Amino acid sequence: MKPRNVLAFSIAVALAAPVLAQSSGAAKISAASKAGPSQPVFTAAGDLKWTDLDPKGAPGVKIADLWGDHTKGAFGAYFKLPAGFAVPLHTHTHDIKAVFLSGTYLQAPEGKAEVRLGPGSYMMQPGGNYRHTTSCDKASECLFFVESGGAFDLKPVEAAKAPAKK
Repeated sequence: MKPRNVLAFSIAVALAAPVLAQSSGAAKISAASKAGPSQPVFTAAGDLKWTDLDPKGAPGVKIADLWGDHTKGAFGAYFKLPAGFAVPLHTHTHDIKAVFLSGTYLQAPEGKAEVRLGPGSYMMQPGGNYRHTTSCDKASECLFFVESGGAFDLKPVEAAKAPAKK
């Protein structure tokens, strides 16, 4: 599948999910969602505003918010990880849903086998105490779409300290 087709498919899936959830009749439409844009929003790939996620803690990682603000609350955004980038054991406060568009994303839940996700793959990662490592295969950068109900954070898990010598 061509990268452009994967991107278009991924966006369509992400945009259709809320509509499908509301069509069940069980979801209530809040006043905030009724006040949403009355016109469609289009953003060409060349018009995305890429910024550094965290130049000191995650050098080279880029983010482009599509809606919301990943530093303040619920958001949808593209992330780019440089080829070979790796994050040691950590957690996130909020659930993260991701669709992978290019590259090979690797995640290793603590004490379990590594999971490799390529273009077209989906992941729902729970927030809270889900401890894992994250990396991008060395062959090429990783591009993926993320949606979360809360601000993005990354909380490193400190390695167990050796007992003090007596």
